[in-house]
Amino acid sequence: MLLPRRRFLSFAALGAGAFWVSPRMALAAVETERRFVFIIQRGAADGLNIVSPYADPAYASLRGALAIDPAKAIKLDGTFALHPSLVQIGQMYAQHQALFVHAVASPYRDRSHFDGQHVLETGGTAPYQVGDGWLNRLVAMLPRARDEAIAFASTVPMALRGAADVTSYAPSALPQPSDDLLLRVGQLYAGDGQLGPLWNAALAARGLAGGASARQDPASLGKLAAGFLAKPQGPRIAMIETGGWDTHTGQDGRLSAQLKALDMMVAALRDGLGPVWAQTTVLVATEFGRTAAANGTGGTDHGTGSAAMLIGGAVRGGRVVADWPGLSAANLYENRDLRPTAGLDAVIAGAAAEGLGLDPDQVGRRLFAQGGGRPVTGLVT
Repeated sequence: MLLPRRRFLSFAALGAGAFWVSPRMALAAVETERRFVFIIQRGAADGLNIVSPYADPAYASLRGALAIDPAKAIKLDGTFALHPSLVQIGQMYAQHQALFVHAVASPYRDRSHFDGQHVLETGGTAPYQVGDGWLNRLVAMLPRARDEAIAFASTVPMALRGAADVTSYAPSALPQPSDDLLLRVGQLYAGDGQLGPLWNAALAARGLAGGASARQDPASLGKLAAGFLAKPQGPRIAMIETGGWDTHTGQDGRLSAQLKALDMMVAALRDGLGPVWAQTTVLVATEFGRTAAANGTGGTDHGTGSAAMLIGGAVRGGRVVADWPGLSAANLYENRDLRPTAGLDAVIAGAAAEGLGLDPDQVGRRLFAQGGGRPVTGLVT
């Protein structure tokens, strides 16, 4: 397969590129001491079982065998409980470092993964209405620390595409090239006005990675992300892509495994950031939720409302933010889904603004010009 020169150079700086299947990460360098991380759950994560409304009388009957046993879950308050696989995040909640926003959704309503993710990542109100990503626009609102954002992935996710130039970084499991080889290649490109700067950018990304492992397990990815973000000259904004949340069948075991992996990754990120965790905001969100009722194959189908998470030392946690609509038949959206009562765009705008020390109204207008609603504030210190 042929690679564009920009991407090839970034891989070549590491000897050879290992394509990341899932999860993947992208980073951007901006001038701030605060950190903001966006974790996307591709595939429509089931918010009703991640943060289960155990006190809603319709929940158990709609979910049947898929309903989370409140005796095994992590009680959050008198209405909601956290999935038992989220042990570390549950502890962060108890330490007021995590909160959950329930019955939330982007403006998209038609249940296509590709279209829903495009709306979520671009900040539009309809698919392909906006051509760049809200995270790229967020980067542009902050003073840039360096010339480029860094994509730690085989491709740059839609949320980070836009006017800010992005180069790629991917770790390799192959033997590292010798310093002599890197020096010789650098000398070869030194006189090239286009390739020389690209090579230097690739070497800078390699230097930030240090001796990081090329393993792709969740804990290793969280540790690697922290290694970039914690460095004084490292990036301050990151996006991590996770897949596998489309649970039409066999949801119980699959969702448990997905959430355990997410829990391990966030815990490794926290531990790796050390004191920097106090200045970090992590947003976890999905393109839409899943049906209120279980289907006939031990799973759930594409829905609407879901739950978003805010995690980090800067988060005003220890609470569930929800204007709960209820799960009775009369309250379901289109007679099947959790009805959204909060806009995900407004949550993103508020969390990003407060997390990075920006004006929420300006961030809302810049990131969600098509109409994201007034940003939700009071989420981050």
